[in-house]
Amino acid sequence: MNKPQSGFTLIELVLVIVILGILAATALPKFSDLSGIARVATLKGMEAAVRTGATLARASQLAQGLASNLPVNVEGVPVTMVNGYPSVVGGGIDNTISDIANSGFTFTSPNFRKNGAPSPTTCALTYANTGGANPAFTVTTTSAGC
Repeated sequence: MNKPQSGFTLIELVLVIVILGILAATALPKFSDLSGIARVATLKGMEAAVRTGATLARASQLAQGLASNLPVNVEGVPVTMVNGYPSVVGGGIDNTISDIANSGFTFTSPNFRKNGAPSPTTCALTYANTGGANPAFTVTTTSAGC
């Protein structure tokens, strides 16, 4: 009496390996480079933080009844104001971010550049206080640079 064999044949094993290879080849590009997407998301978060800082400085100035070009304190830090909003130069909009040194960004007026980006100039937030009703915020991202 022969004992029935159990297990997989060579063809079945090869088919399973081929199917796993196809699945890996289609899923790999989705997970291979998420760092650029993460930097863009961080940049958009920084935009929200800078917008909030500018609005907070404006609200503090209005609440205190100060003239539009007088500095205002935001969390104990003086913020230079121009036309009712934080100025572009150092001591203005950069002072509205409480811990810019640990935020992952470098401020070089008028840009907040993302540290670690392949090209920080193409992965940046630009703040412009042109004297209009509201300051302008421009997010610059490119697939290769951010």
